[in-house]
Amino acid sequence: MVKKLCLLFLSINVFLFSKSFAQQHTFEVKNGSFVYDGKPIQIHSGEMHYSRVPHEYWRQRLKMIKAMGMNTVTTYVFWNFQETAPGVWNFSGDRDIAKFIKTAQDVGLFVILRPGPYVCAEWEFGGYPWWLQKVPGMHVRTLNQPFLDSCKTYIQHLAAQIKNLQITHGGPIIMVQAENEFGSYVAQRKDIPLEQHKKYALAIKNELVHNGFDVPFFTADATYLFKGGSVEGALPCGNGEDNVDTLKKRVNEFHNGEGPYMVSEFYPGWLDHWGEKFVKVGAKGVVNQTEKYLKNGVSFSYYMIFGGTNFGFTSGANDGDSPIQPDLTSYDYDAPISEAGWATPKFDSLRSLMKKYVTYQIPDVPDAVLVIAINEIKLNKTVDLFNGIVKNIQPVVSDTPKTFEDLNQGFGYVLYRKKFDNAINGTLDLKGLRDYALVYVNGKKVGELNRQVKKFTINIDIPANATLDILVENMGRINYGPNIEKNLKGIISPVMINGKIITGNWNMYKLPFDQVPDLSKQKSSYVAGNPVIYQGAFKLKKVGDTFLDMSNWGKGIVFINGHNLGRYWKVGPQQTLYLPGCWLKKGKNTIQIFEQQNDVKNETISSVTKPVLDKLNLPKE
Repeated sequence: MVKKLCLLFLSINVFLFSKSFAQQHTFEVKNGSFVYDGKPIQIHSGEMHYSRVPHEYWRQRLKMIKAMGMNTVTTYVFWNFQETAPGVWNFSGDRDIAKFIKTAQDVGLFVILRPGPYVCAEWEFGGYPWWLQKVPGMHVRTLNQPFLDSCKTYIQHLAAQIKNLQITHGGPIIMVQAENEFGSYVAQRKDIPLEQHKKYALAIKNELVHNGFDVPFFTADATYLFKGGSVEGALPCGNGEDNVDTLKKRVNEFHNGEGPYMVSEFYPGWLDHWGEKFVKVGAKGVVNQTEKYLKNGVSFSYYMIFGGTNFGFTSGANDGDSPIQPDLTSYDYDAPISEAGWATPKFDSLRSLMKKYVTYQIPDVPDAVLVIAINEIKLNKTVDLFNGIVKNIQPVVSDTPKTFEDLNQGFGYVLYRKKFDNAINGTLDLKGLRDYALVYVNGKKVGELNRQVKKFTINIDIPANATLDILVENMGRINYGPNIEKNLKGIISPVMINGKIITGNWNMYKLPFDQVPDLSKQKSSYVAGNPVIYQGAFKLKKVGDTFLDMSNWGKGIVFINGHNLGRYWKVGPQQTLYLPGCWLKKGKNTIQIFEQQNDVKNETISSVTKPVLDKLNLPKE
């Protein structure tokens, strides 16, 4: 009993000491400096997103950031990752942002928070929930009351989880961003008066303040966009600014003639799209630029220091040269820490540089997760989409095709089906395709349409009493630029053949793939060229990270033990899918593959120990 009382007394004293110690720290933007506990400091940060790596690996990745010489981790918060359906909030498991922040503190890192509500980040719809487009009268990212009301709800839920993790309450959060890269949107949306833009951005900051965020605020924009992006009461920070004199001049202009000076996004790598060359950034230039910042007292945050993975349907898209440029499943970003959490040569070079400049101790590099190869997984069951899966789905019937949003579906696929009494042939025109489609007549594939390459038409011959099937895939909503408001998916305008609008009795089969397909009651079926689900099982004696080799496959998604690993596509450059070892089990494991193109029947699949992210395989003209 005495021993128990002594242990209880000791535990209480440790708790009180820890609480007292946590509360004594301060962080300010003061006299042109970042000031921690009364002393000026330089922020050395790297960005990683908790949503792009399983929570089992958070600590290892954070230790890697610490081991590269950083004292801070920066993260976005993705609204649509926390609100998974209207009014349904999830802050558990991989979505437990509070646990992520506490783990960062435990590792010894400050945290910089970027809660948006808009975040860009090559993430689906820039972090916005897809259903906002269904709210009557709503316009995102502007001074619009329905939108501001939705933002208020999001910020309230987020604050309830993490406001007490700010440094002002004993936590590691030292700064919070107001909105995100808003200067670029101001420049792109000149149809909206500058005054209205500024009122909106300030309203977001004020909502954060109202809900208990009381650490210093900052904004992040290219320096030439500070006029539109700066927010009253927030430190303007420069994205991608390599000229120290320019950075200081522009910050002084919008911050009462003084610093501190910070590059909020310093790019050691870059983003990648399907069908485009994988971008690589050399280590030498990154090291030289880092040293320039270190010598000139400029704080910085690498975007990204660790990229991770766009699991499931979380990857976004850009538009520019193409109507849509869908982002890869891999968010490796050619970052210093690879998608699987490995130290790269870039990491080693930057770690060596930081050791020369920082006064704090840089810890050893943590061990990487074990990597395994799976030589052969037999796929012993196939279920044809047309002859199996859709027969068990009740279609939505309409005179004209409905969008995903009208069908109350956010992601995945929709099969649009129509039966024709009379024969018709000519040019099928799907100008309203969003984003990729395979077209079939009487179950036989006749071709593909692809918004990315501006292919919206195909010659078609439909006999009398025939069935037209159009399988449409949402490849991710645009996350950057003025077209973020134009993000409906599916078929969003009339289907035309030879200029004639095709109406009447369109059947739409919803295929959201929001959970692993249940094939237990389905008979095996297979038709060459038709979309199909492959299924198999495999046993493991040991588990570890691995990379599924998708180079012999066409286009689709993969589930392992119920986890959606994301999209694959033979066009590349990504030819493998990262499979975290924490999602595997000793003993029996299951795999399901939804293969859309199905040009070749596969009996097996295997995995390799290294990713392939830079192999383009574009179709010949």
